[in-house]
Amino acid sequence: MESRSQSQSLLDLIAQSLNGRYSLLARQELDGLPDNFTITDPSICGHPIIYASLGFLKMLGYSKDEVIGKNGRIFQGPKTNRRSVLEIREAIREERTLQINLLNYRKDGTPFWMLFHMSPVFGKEDGRVIHFVAVQVPITGRHKKNGLTLSESGRGFLDNVFGSCRREVCSDTLVELDRVLALDSALHPEARAVSGLSWILNLHLTVSEIEELCEANDLEKQRATNSVNNILSVLTRCSEFTGQMVCGKRCTLRGAGLLCSSLNISLGRIKQSFVLINPHLPEMPIVYASDAFLKLTGYDRHEVLERNWRFLNGVDTDSSTLEQIKDSIRTECACTVRILNYRKDSSSFWNLLHISPVRNASGKVAYVVGVQIEEGCKEPRRHDLSPEMRQLSAVGAIKVAVRSLSMGGGSSRS
Repeated sequence: MESRSQSQSLLDLIAQSLNGRYSLLARQELDGLPDNFTITDPSICGHPIIYASLGFLKMLGYSKDEVIGKNGRIFQGPKTNRRSVLEIREAIREERTLQINLLNYRKDGTPFWMLFHMSPVFGKEDGRVIHFVAVQVPITGRHKKNGLTLSESGRGFLDNVFGSCRREVCSDTLVELDRVLALDSALHPEARAVSGLSWILNLHLTVSEIEELCEANDLEKQRATNSVNNILSVLTRCSEFTGQMVCGKRCTLRGAGLLCSSLNISLGRIKQSFVLINPHLPEMPIVYASDAFLKLTGYDRHEVLERNWRFLNGVDTDSSTLEQIKDSIRTECACTVRILNYRKDSSSFWNLLHISPVRNASGKVAYVVGVQIEEGCKEPRRHDLSPEMRQLSAVGAIKVAVRSLSMGGGSSRS
């Protein structure tokens, strides 16, 4: 029951991510584009795909329901270059455009080469990364091996058998794997000259060599660039109708207190309700709100970010408790309070609130975190931890995420 509820909450966030930012015509216009592409949201836990084009689904053999809400890692496989994956992660962390050759896998397990072109989409007013657009252009050129060219039928054969190997990767014995190869060799004459384990080793070498030599040509690179520009044009135009305009380049510094995408992604893995506050900016705005916090309070993310942390208070909120929170932030000390807060629908709830400073790798306070637990709310058992221990666990995970980012050379825009 809990899993079903979490899945529905994720789908609601995904729908809001696209429909809340752009007009209702956006999906229709995106569906009309011939390109193979996905759109992802780094602010949602797991950096999921929120839109997949019809061409993309057809190219990979997936249905829409099998892709939406998933991370792009599901298309990677045993021969996907790990260095390429790290380059993609680094580009996300640095919030920049990337174009790279990548080996991915279709649903049936067959590998194929594509040109992967990823570009961030920025909020025009605050400069925050809203989405990432990722275009995939199949590389149609022939693959060269030691100066020789593999025929289309030969390449198809390799894809077919390699896909079979991938599907049988959990087999307990080489006998079972040999059986799979024997079936494929009966269909493909190219396999009859070799057999068994030696054939597997030759296949491994061949695919490795193909990986090193397969590159997109200039026409495919230009096609990817044009596709991204077309998609950005649709998103920009459709965002004008909602008043939440986006653009392909960061054109303002107003949102300097908001977080970079990689920290957003790391924080998104933490399931507890919490907000992150930048105490160094005027009004100490909220720069991150977890999915659980949005569910608890009923607000959408864009209604929370850049607001002062006091916005949940109301007429019956105790002023002495507010002063205690202010003193905690000012003195850079942790504190726990019981405070009456209000949801978006004006209903009240007692909030067990834990406040704690979050320091970067140099020891300076970078943020203040506020972790919320609704008093009396029946939450699922989490290893029988008390509310206090759950809060401290969340704070610890947040501190690790912030320190790891600063030690790795990245930083929030603060």
